[in-house]
Amino acid sequence: MILSDKDIKKAIQAGDIIIDPFNEKDLQPASIDLRLDRHFLVFDTNQNYVIDPKKTIDNLMDEVEIEKEKPFVLHPGEFALGMIYERTGVSDKMVGRLEGKSSVGRLGLLIHVTAGFLDPGNSLKMTLELHNTASLPILLYYKMPIAQMAFELLSSPCEKSYSEKSSSKYIGDTKPRASQMWKNFQK
Repeated sequence: MILSDKDIKKAIQAGDIIIDPFNEKDLQPASIDLRLDRHFLVFDTNQNYVIDPKKTIDNLMDEVEIEKEKPFVLHPGEFALGMIYERTGVSDKMVGRLEGKSSVGRLGLLIHVTAGFLDPGNSLKMTLELHNTASLPILLYYKMPIAQMAFELLSSPCEKSYSEKSSSKYIGDTKPRASQMWKNFQK
């Protein structure tokens, strides 16, 4: 069951949902709007020619930080990792589902390729997998509304939260982090 605005407020007060900073004006009927942070990772295509999921890709990406008034430019067909401004978390009895805002989608911007799920027990600034499907560049501004998060109750609290699993790769992130897929091949 997806939580209503009323139940999202109750869950925030109870500590089952963390939105920091929280502004009630961002609350929608069944979600909360989230904004874009200033940190990005982009692939360095001048120095690299292939992505190998069996190897770390940390050295394939460059960090970009935008100014308050200067936007990040995402060209047609380009991909970048971005970040949600608000730290978002859920207790061991909830999950969050990150979705794009309709206004952003109508620009041709996809905000996640596959990773729109906030696991029970995780609290972080969620990473965005930004992809421009439009035929024109899109300007992305610091703190612009870019996503919305809906919350659902689990059928029962999980036995082991995301933060307790030794295989968890993205606990508490505060900046975009390149894929850690290579760790799956280390077993």
